[in-house]
Amino acid sequence: MKRVMLMLLFVAVFVFSGFATVHAAGKVLHIYDAFDTEEAKYYIDAFEKETGIDVVWVRMSSGEVLARVEAEASNPQATVWHAGSNTSHINAASKGLLAPYKPKTDFELGGVLHAKDWAWTGFYSGAIGFVSNTNFLNKQGAQAPASWDDLLNPAFAKNVAMAYPYTSGTAYTTYATLIQMWGLEKTLDWWEKFDKQSIHQYTKSGTGCIPMVGLGEVAVGISFSHDILAKGVNKGYPVMMTFPKEGTGYEIGGLSLIKGGPEPELGKQFIDWCFTEKAQNLFQKYNRLPVNPKATVAKGSVTLDQVKLIDYDHIWAGENKDKMVKAWRDRIGK
Repeated sequence: MKRVMLMLLFVAVFVFSGFATVHAAGKVLHIYDAFDTEEAKYYIDAFEKETGIDVVWVRMSSGEVLARVEAEASNPQATVWHAGSNTSHINAASKGLLAPYKPKTDFELGGVLHAKDWAWTGFYSGAIGFVSNTNFLNKQGAQAPASWDDLLNPAFAKNVAMAYPYTSGTAYTTYATLIQMWGLEKTLDWWEKFDKQSIHQYTKSGTGCIPMVGLGEVAVGISFSHDILAKGVNKGYPVMMTFPKEGTGYEIGGLSLIKGGPEPELGKQFIDWCFTEKAQNLFQKYNRLPVNPKATVAKGSVTLDQVKLIDYDHIWAGENKDKMVKAWRDRIGK
């Protein structure tokens, strides 16, 4: 009996909502992560090694994290929401699902990088771009898309892939960009043609289209520039990246503390760590643009000042996400 009691003192068992693991007694932090699995593990492993804190995490697209956090509002199962476009974090904040926290940093976070009440903070950025298979372009004698309407080129008929706007922050940023450029009705009219003429497949995650393009399964994909570089160009796939000449939108990668999460102090420690120079330098591997001015931007990365950006309103996009997604699903029927 004594042995059993001692075991209970030194072992904590966590089984809930996708988390199922056994940890030695100590500090354990639960995270919902919107980075792709390989990338999430890269950052979390670094945090665990540096701090000695164990992390139990579940990987989901940002839309899925939002749905999970909302469903668990009365009994939160994770403490930190790590990554994903800030529009989803903004939407969660508008529903009272996040706990305001101002990170401890040695630099000033500009207004675009945080909520007024610090319900979310931004810790990286990147612009929406197009990824095209160069073998396809050469074979077809086609040009890589350089405008939104180029995606309607008959050469790309049923040969474009991207994510669903309701599961992916990448795709929702694309959709919200077009709405802010053209208005909702014109965007839906355009998207109806785009869906019928050009879309081969919608994926769950915003990066899902990149290997499809690289492998020649489709000709073109829409994703963030840092993901196109890290998961396409740098992997050696025959791909190239272009941006729409009319302008494009961009993401602020979000980070937030989930209201009522089980380990708020550990969550704050993780958020603080994410803004350190050491942590921000890890973004070089995945070509993300750091917000810490002391961090190094990876060679070949496309910085926001190199791209024609629209005056993208992240707050509007986040607060109106539910309504805009419903309009898309009502019209497109997906």
